[in-house]
Amino acid sequence: MNILTMLWKNLWGGSRTMRFPLKPTEGKGFRGRVTFDPELCTGCAICKFRCTSRAIDFKGGKGEFTWSYDPGQCTFCGRCIEGCKTHAIHQDAECPPVYLTLGELKNSYTVARKPPAPRPAAAAPATPTTPPEAAAPDPNPTPGAAQ
Repeated sequence: MNILTMLWKNLWGGSRTMRFPLKPTEGKGFRGRVTFDPELCTGCAICKFRCTSRAIDFKGGKGEFTWSYDPGQCTFCGRCIEGCKTHAIHQDAECPPVYLTLGELKNSYTVARKPPAPRPAAAAPATPTTPPEAAAPDPNPTPGAAQ
């Protein structure tokens, strides 16, 4: 193709993008932006280890932890959602907003650690039951009987 023909088509071919209020339709595989519910989070950090794009950061302390998420770095794969046992994170169908600087969309939450759930009380050890004749010795032993 001639370079001038290609240039002519690009300059006078019209707009290829949509105006601001419109957005493209999401495909079947689109999962959406990750949202975090600090009330449900236990601070296990499984989501951080499962995040392949390092969009989730987790810093733990003694009495609290900091969970942060950067949608500009996220690939929206959903691995973090699959790993969360308490369903503290989930994905919404909305697209992340436009950003101009790196880290502009980053959200951080500082959450107090919850005390661990109490373990169920262990059952009391069963006392061995013995038959009454074996429990008490015979007060009048018979001479010559086997002991």
